[in-house]
Amino acid sequence: MLSGSTPQGLTPSELLAKQHQQLTSLAQIIANEQQILQQHDPQALLSISQEKNTLLLAIQQLDQEIGQDQQFAQDKAAGKLSQELSEITELLTHCQQKNLLNGQIIQQSQLAVERMKTSLLENHNKNAITYDSTGKKSAGLSSIGLKA
Repeated sequence: MLSGSTPQGLTPSELLAKQHQQLTSLAQIIANEQQILQQHDPQALLSISQEKNTLLLAIQQLDQEIGQDQQFAQDKAAGKLSQELSEITELLTHCQQKNLLNGQIIQQSQLAVERMKTSLLENHNKNAITYDSTGKKSAGLSSIGLKA
């Protein structure tokens, strides 16, 4: 193995370029995820979530490799990689913000589903109310004498 190279044989600049490319792909996946969330397509959401998960694992693995690279640590300390690191940090922040936005969309969708569920249950209960022979309110199948 050459001095200053990683197990992959990449220089610190090449590692950062690869990380930048991965984060750019992540940003695109998050943008696609947002469109899918707005279209309410659960099958596509499942697919893109798996793709996003795989990419996040690859990003994490590369980040660990970069963290263990001694040449990277030396170049960073010498200030040689400040531009690349700045761009990566900016891209990562962008991905985090967009991911938070997608999380909010999911929460709003879940709230809408819960409101709809509650509304349907209330309407069902209103329609299921009957009166027994003594004039008392009762609901459900038990009012017609069925026992489970």
